[in-house]
Amino acid sequence: MKNLQLYEAADINAIKKKIYDELGYKAINESYVIETPSGVDLPTELLSSRSKKILNNLLELYTSELNHVSAKLDTAIRDVKMPDASYYVSLKAQEGRLLQLSFLLGLHKTNISDMQSMLTMNTLTYMRLERDFGTFDSWQKDMIACAIGSERFAITAYNVHLRRYMNLIVDDCHPLPPSVLPIISICVMPQLYTRDYLDDRKSYIYAMMKELAWGKIEERIKNTEAAAKAYMGNK
Repeated sequence: MKNLQLYEAADINAIKKKIYDELGYKAINESYVIETPSGVDLPTELLSSRSKKILNNLLELYTSELNHVSAKLDTAIRDVKMPDASYYVSLKAQEGRLLQLSFLLGLHKTNISDMQSMLTMNTLTYMRLERDFGTFDSWQKDMIACAIGSERFAITAYNVHLRRYMNLIVDDCHPLPPSVLPIISICVMPQLYTRDYLDDRKSYIYAMMKELAWGKIEERIKNTEAAAKAYMGNK
């Protein structure tokens, strides 16, 4: 079973055993397991303890469902006459949806809630956003517009082929495009903010962006550009 290291790994073998015991399957060592971000605190006062719990529970749900889908794919029949109606195709559709939800929600959780949030002009993050959006303020306005218009996520991502950063809406009507590597994610699913902000989505978005973890984002940018360079053959 391959381990998909989206987040920090803990006892992967224990998770595998639990999933297979629940499903009554015999492991054939082809699927993967992911975990929610461990040891990530949300010290912010801009979200209530109840909203933080909802976020954590939702992330646990998505990753748990994804791990079960991965395990089921181990035993799904692939050689079928009608693949569009097959159980395998249904599982693959669930896998793609859950990968996106768990990954982007995990990014959201780990790039918010920095009460000491600060971005200086000499950081790589600031220089890249200013380069590709004209000004840092332009990036902020564009990101807020994406978040207001999305049903699930607004992200800042690096487009490997365009070689630039861009803001994107990601939800059921706007899937994650190919060749992009997300570095910032803001989740705008109503269950995460209505308890604290009612229907005032804009105030919630401002609050999340006010406490972005720029240190974490700086690390992502460095890793993203190194990966993109390798992918494009150092061009």
